[in-house]
Amino acid sequence: QVQLVESGGGLVQPGGSLRLSCAASGRTFGIDVMAWYRQAPGKQRELVAAISSGGITNYADSVKGRFTISRDNALNLVRLQMNSLKPEDTAVYHCKATQWGDAYWGQGTQVTVSS
Repeated sequence: QVQLVESGGGLVQPGGSLRLSCAASGRTFGIDVMAWYRQAPGKQRELVAAISSGGITNYADSVKGRFTISRDNALNLVRLQMNSLKPEDTAVYHCKATQWGDAYWGQGTQVTVSS
């Protein structure tokens, strides 16, 4: 089993920045893709960004150029640097890890962008 714990959410004004972190623990050997998803009220969960164990990244069009995903394999940590935040970025952000075909999710951290 893999446990994921997210941190770093909060309230920020439009144009501001936040950095989310996701720490993996437990049986972490073999984790391949780690990703951030988000779910806004009344909407489906959507992929924000993903990174493979080799460092290949993928971003949703809505966050390209504003968000950066990074990963520290030694520490089993994945981060999401979010800049130029917009009100439409408001959501609960969840971390996901994929290991040998199994998917693990964190509980999520709330990000609110509002003036």
